[in-house]
Amino acid sequence: NKLKAYKLQFEDGMDTVEANEHLGFEADRRDYGVGNQILRDLGLTKLRIMTNNPRKIRGLGGFGLEITERVAIEIPPHEHNRTYLRTKKDKLGHMLDNFTD
Repeated sequence: NKLKAYKLQFEDGMDTVEANEHLGFEADRRDYGVGNQILRDLGLTKLRIMTNNPRKIRGLGGFGLEITERVAIEIPPHEHNRTYLRTKKDKLGHMLDNFTD
């Protein structure tokens, strides 16, 4: 399904959210439950997480892991990623504080 979404993006000009929704999926269908359980089984209760995705923070925190710090991942926008980053920020709420068009 990921490949079908990529095809819609590259051939039909859809963004990542539009492509997933066109295929009948949620914009971001990841589930953090299994990964969270693995971390807990390893004895981890606190995390320092590198992400821009607030859903990931809520997902991990919702299973009892304490997020002690979020480290932003800042990638300078350029012609090949600008639209993708804009979609992540505007449609998925990613925390891209330094992103400007």
